[in-house]
Amino acid sequence: MSLTTLWTIVVSIIIFGLLIFVHELGHFWAARWAKIRVLEFALGMGKEIFGWEKGGTRFTLRIFPLGGFCRMHGEDPDDPGLDPEGSFQRSPWLKRIVVLAAGSVMNFALGIVLFFLIFFLLMGIPDASTSKIGSVMPESRAYYAGLQDNDIILAVDGVEVADWESLVTVIHTSPEEELVLRVQRDEQIFSTTVVPELVEGRGLIGITYAYSYKKYNFFAAMSLSVDNFLYWVKILYVGFYQMIMRIIPADIAGPVGIVGIIGQFMERGLIDLIFFTAIISINLGVINLLPIPAIDGSKILFLLVEKVRGKPIDPQKEGYIHFVGFVCLIMLILVVTYFDIMRLVTKS
Repeated sequence: MSLTTLWTIVVSIIIFGLLIFVHELGHFWAARWAKIRVLEFALGMGKEIFGWEKGGTRFTLRIFPLGGFCRMHGEDPDDPGLDPEGSFQRSPWLKRIVVLAAGSVMNFALGIVLFFLIFFLLMGIPDASTSKIGSVMPESRAYYAGLQDNDIILAVDGVEVADWESLVTVIHTSPEEELVLRVQRDEQIFSTTVVPELVEGRGLIGITYAYSYKKYNFFAAMSLSVDNFLYWVKILYVGFYQMIMRIIPADIAGPVGIVGIIGQFMERGLIDLIFFTAIISINLGVINLLPIPAIDGSKILFLLVEKVRGKPIDPQKEGYIHFVGFVCLIMLILVVTYFDIMRLVTKS
């Protein structure tokens, strides 16, 4: 195993652990708010490595680093030692829904926070408010006109250009026409002429934009983060609907596939990796709210049915449905993982 592969696995475990921890923390906080006793808060699955108790809850770290759970008193209605006080099943209907939905809400919140870190602290977004050249392509019209990297084009034919979009608009609409450019290079300002080449119906001179980024103030960054969150929620729900209706082919990645994608984003840099983590977190929140047996969305659906009927569904029947759904979910993960591994083998 190469060092790069090992590092990708380590980073993937950290990301999965963060997403699961945040999800279960949502259930934990909501249960405390609803005065439901939390018996155990676990990160990981399998045998317990170590743990401690605080406030009536046992906090544990388990040997398998993927998964986790927040075990609440009264989740199993058949528990013979069920105490009505602090029981999930005996809690008001609305509080139970809040507890179930809190995991997804926390994943949504994490996605917004990660977007905010990018826009406010790390990078910002591309700023096209200048007309600075990033690079000049060799043998291009701009090259023969004497333009160089980092030149700033101040005006075209005597008309000032305020930003990159204004400059590009003039060039695109003037194919094979001579343009007089006023250019700033360091402290020097000079003029040169260039004739945009006609390429696919528009004029080009062979320059690229000098990418710079501007960071937003707190409120603008938060607004942009929420906008990105809403955009991805819409994309994900529309995508699930289109896959169910067979409008688009099903394209699902399992844990192995996601690890491979994380490796690709690691190669692109920290900011891209954080952005992808935000999308995974939002994706996890969306999936958990879908009415699929064994996950939070189906449990919320059963509570809504209970509210409409005025009485709960037979716990044994509900438990059976969740069990069957859980088995199907595990089988789906195994199948998707198999195809993920086969794709990796084929690529290698």
